[in-house]
Order: sequence, then C-alpha cells, then structure tokens
Amino acid sequence: MCTPVILRQPSFDSLSQEQRLPESIATSFTPPPVKRAKIWDLDQSFHCPIIGLCLSIDDLDRFAKRFHFDAQINNKHALHVEAVCRVSSRNRVAETLQKYLDRLYQGYIKQFEAAKTDNDVLRLWQEYFFTGKVAGPMWAALTHKRISNENRKQIHDRIHMHTHQAINDLSLAQCRINEVEQTLSKMVGHQEQIKEQHSRTETQLRQRLEQSLTEIGQLQKYRRESETLRQRLEKLESGHAMLNIGQRLMQLTTENEQLRIKAGRADELKQSLKIACHNLTELYRERDNLRLERDTLENLLLMNNSNNDSDTGAAASRTSESSCLCILCVGGRSTLLPQYRALARRLGLELSHHDGGQEDALSRLPEMIYSAKAVICPTDCVSHAAYYQVKRLCRLGRKPCLLFKGAGISSFTAALAKIVSGKASINGSAIESTGIIN
Repeated sequence: MCTPVILRQPSFDSLSQEQRLPESIATSFTPPPVKRAKIWDLDQSFHCPIIGLCLSIDDLDRFAKRFHFDAQINNKHALHVEAVCRVSSRNRVAETLQKYLDRLYQGYIKQFEAAKTDNDVLRLWQEYFFTGKVAGPMWAALTHKRISNENRKQIHDRIHMHTHQAINDLSLAQCRINEVEQTLSKMVGHQEQIKEQHSRTETQLRQRLEQSLTEIGQLQKYRRESETLRQRLEKLESGHAMLNIGQRLMQLTTENEQLRIKAGRADELKQSLKIACHNLTELYRERDNLRLERDTLENLLLMNNSNNDSDTGAAASRTSESSCLCILCVGGRSTLLPQYRALARRLGLELSHHDGGQEDALSRLPEMIYSAKAVICPTDCVSHAAYYQVKRLCRLGRKPCLLFKGAGISSFTAALAKIVSGKASINGSAIESTGIIN
C-alpha cells in the first residue's frame, strides 16, 4: 500500500455537478477504515533496513532454519538478501515475520497509535531517533496507518545515511580503540617497570632495614661489652688489682720463656728426627739396590760358568738367536760401553747405544727407539733434552722404558735384569712381569 486510503480519496468539492451524488446520499457515505501497512505492502527499498535493523542475527538464523532458506547459515549476507526477497510478496515467511515484529515491538506500536497525522508520526519517530532508539520506532513508523510515502522515504534516507555515518563512526571508534589499546599497553608496560622498580626499591629498603636491625643488635652487644669492660677497668685501676696483675704477668713471662726454650728443643729434635728418617730411607733404598745388584752379579757369574762348560758351537748358536733382541741404552758412561755390551750378550741381548747428545745427534733417537725392543736410560748420566725426548718417544711408540739411577756396572746389570724380567713401564704404567724376551 503506497498511500493511505484516506489520502487517495478524491475531494468531494472537486467533483463536477454531474458527478455529484444526491445530497442525501453523500451525507450518508462513510470512508473505509485505514489499517496499518503490512511488510509486503511496503516498497522493496524499505525491506532491507527492516530486515537488517529490526531483526537480529539470531532471529534471522531461526527463520532461515524454520523456512529452509537456500543460503548457507554461516553466510549472513546471503540470508539477509534471501529474507528481503521473500518478504517482497505475501507468503508464509512474510506473514510470520509480520506477526513476529508486531509482537516484538508491540509497545512502540501502541505509542505511535497516538499520532493522528503524517507529521505527528514523523515527529514522534524523530524524537525516538535522537534518543538512539531506532529498530522498534522505525517498524512502528513505517507500518503506521497515517504515514505517507514521502515521510517513509525520509525515514529510510535518514536511516540509510545514519548507517553510513554509524559505520564511519564505528571505524573511527575502532581506530581510537586501537590507539587506546596501544596507549594502554604502553601504560601497562610502564606500570610494570614502575612496579618492578618499586619491588627493587622495596627489596633494597628491606635489606637496609635488616642491616640496620643487625647493626642495632651489634651496638647493643657492644654496649653490654663496654659496660662489662668499664667495670673491669674500675677494678683494674685499684692498687690491689694492679699488684696481682703484675705478679701474674711475671709468672706467665717466666713460664713462657721456659716453654719457648722447650719448644725450640722440640723443633730441633723434630728436624733431627726428620733428617734421620730421610737418611734411613735412603739407606734402605741403597741397601735394596746393592742387594739387587749383588744378586744380579751372582746370576751373571753363574751364567758365565755355565757358558764356559758348554761347547763353543752351542754358545755361538744362542748368540745368533738372541742377536735379534735389541735393547737401546741412552746415556751412561762411554768408557764403560764395552762392559755394557758384554753384560748384555751374557743375558742374550744385543745392545745399541746413544750417548744422549754429546757426540750422537738427538735426531737419531726416534729411529733407534722405534727399532729397539726396549729402552733403558740412566737418569744421572744423560742430558735433559735426551731424557725428555726418550720419555715422549717411548710413550708415543708404546715402548717398554726403564729409567734408573746410577751409571755403574752394577746399576746397569740390575737394569738389564729388570728389562729381561719385564719390570719396565709403558706410558707411565708397569707392564706385565712376563718379561720382554719370551
């Protein structure tokens, strides 16, 4: 219904004389009653704001499910468009929606019934619009029985522009919200910094308080001690106390001098005992070495006698068989080298010698050590460079090495005996006592 019925009735005065009814008939004519407009009677341009503003999203979803809309439930715009299209004509959806909105906004409809003219409806709607109430007053105004299409269009235009303005205001509000959130985030961070600084300050103050309490306790303790010392000082300042202290001091001085003399004697005795123990240890070690050298020399003498009794051919055969077992001696006395070699032959060994860098070059040591079965070195008759190089090369080549003290015949004999019995070391650890020569 575009225009109310009362507005579309022609004026009685505008009829021609021929068209006029008899006066008796004209006075008895009553115009039909004016009714509220239905949603399908409104222009289609009003359907969009009505569906969009008067009907909530949840209500739209319920209508879509109830009447089986073609659009997807999660596509709200498609549901809105389909609902607008369905109420363009009278059907079950439009009638149900009409009844629902009338029931939902019944209070506004009753308030708008007080408006008797088109301008009254517009003015009442504007009053609600300026207070921020849009949906209910718009439905009551657009379906009012006295409103004209011009005022409907004016309401529609105002709602349309208000929507644009609301979107713009919403965008600006969102920007302001973002700015406020950023400011709030900065303020929260600043507040956290202040809180952390306050916490540190509080911790420092608590520590200072604890220190102050500790100092107060110490001061109180010092005060008690001071009072005790003051009382003792008063006693000491009396003559009797000073006399007793003098006598006690003389007695303690005499006892201290006696104890100092006794302590000096005790230190001398302790030092003498330490030296005696050291000398005794050295004597024991020397005795053991001499005993070992004696036993070794006796064994060599016995071996020499047995060799003299055996035939020359057998001795030559054993010598050729043992010549492959080479023992390297680094250092020692060069004048005793023939005796060294003779002793080695008696033990079935072949002795190669390096003088430790006096005449022989140290560069020959690696080759000689790697070609030897074992290495012996008298530590008191060799250079430091040769000594450390022998230790390093034997550790790298995992050669049995025996470092001994003494360059004499007896010491050399004992060292050879240890080598033959396997009492040497590899990389600082003792090897098995099964012997070098199998």
